[in-house]
Amino acid sequence: MTQDTANVAKLVSFAAYPEMISAELPAHEKVYREMRDLLLFGELAPGQAVTIQGICDSLGAGMTPVREAIRRLTAEGALEFLGNRRVVVPVLTVSRVNELIFARQAIEPQLVVRATERATDSTIEELTRIDDALDLAIAQGDVRTYLEQNYRFHARLYSMAEAPILSSLADGLWLRFGPSLRVVCGRVGTQNLPDQHHEALSAMRAGDAQGAAKAMREDVIQGMEQVRRALAEATRD
Repeated sequence: MTQDTANVAKLVSFAAYPEMISAELPAHEKVYREMRDLLLFGELAPGQAVTIQGICDSLGAGMTPVREAIRRLTAEGALEFLGNRRVVVPVLTVSRVNELIFARQAIEPQLVVRATERATDSTIEELTRIDDALDLAIAQGDVRTYLEQNYRFHARLYSMAEAPILSSLADGLWLRFGPSLRVVCGRVGTQNLPDQHHEALSAMRAGDAQGAAKAMREDVIQGMEQVRRALAEATRD
């Protein structure tokens, strides 16, 4: 594993496992990752205003690291600067969802191919445990845990792929649809959410990289189509 790959794998690992955020990280990095999770898992809603003081109060953080986190997340497209010092969580449009579907279809199946080629019994078992937790969240109607475990599953695949550029691109896309996905989950309920992970895992166990990629492509399309339909219905309303 190259140093660049190791660094990206570590970054994805921290993002996928919030409990790894510890005192060893600088304050600005801890705040960035905490805010990132708020966006990924929909605690900050589309259209919601984000203020430095509000985040300071919410996270118990200082103004300087919060200001830096907002700057980074705005640069990544996870937040939007509207002028007059106003920052909000972007509201997805159908057009933007179309772009996200195109990008995820292009990137994630390739990551799954690479992950399958590098998979071991241990890493597949780890993915299976994450997916079991996801299934339990679906059965219990626990939207927040579903979102967390769904992201952990994908993020672990990214780190297995050892493809730092593709992993970074794929991971960044989640910040753009995470808040809207939370809204959709709240409307349709966890029982109606797509889950092609079982098919992907079966293909990975068989060493079928293309089969795993096909399952992941269908997982991406089904999930993002739900987001697109919900946005289209909201527009009609």
